[in-house]
Amino acid sequence: MSNGKFSKRKGVATKAMFVILAVVLIVGISVGGTLAWLTAQSETVTNTFTTSDIKVELKETTGTEYKMVPGNTITKNPQATVLTGSEECWLFVKLVKSTNFDSYLEYTMDDGWELVTGETNVYARKVTTDEIGTAFNVLKDNQVTVKGSVTKEMMNSFDTDNDGKLSTTEKAALPTLTVTAYASQLYKSASEEFSAADAWANVSNPTGVVTP
Repeated sequence: MSNGKFSKRKGVATKAMFVILAVVLIVGISVGGTLAWLTAQSETVTNTFTTSDIKVELKETTGTEYKMVPGNTITKNPQATVLTGSEECWLFVKLVKSTNFDSYLEYTMDDGWELVTGETNVYARKVTTDEIGTAFNVLKDNQVTVKGSVTKEMMNSFDTDNDGKLSTTEKAALPTLTVTAYASQLYKSASEEFSAADAWANVSNPTGVVTP
């Protein structure tokens, strides 16, 4: 009888031990699941990429109509400027002469301008950051010279009706010089510059799309 009671008590104790072990495991798992690991997060930095642009202007303060006197110089001061806030660029000026201009007048380009390869009347200069906002003279000494070879007969040839006055039609036949300024970005990539010729091509084709 006593042996039976002992076995029974032993079985109860074994079951109790398993229950305790199970509880310990559950508690251990629960505690392990709530452990806090070391973590960190930096402050957020937001990068904003803003726009860029190039703006250019051409100004002249000496007027647009001039009297030609053989051998005399005429003050004429077109100035091209890449405006403040613009990017580094190639600055261009295009000078268009009437067909009779060279018979009456002549000029020299100011220092710093170079004829664009493949062009006859387009001149370029590189404008870097420290030159943005600078007004560049187009003509040497800001002048055009009336050729000494111009004769009275050449002057009178514009007065077709010989009334001593030039009509609107007659004035339209006088020599003219038209100046226009352009600009195109200097850099093709972070380290490669456009050539002046390529930059000038971009002026007429800013998208770079070639039509077959």
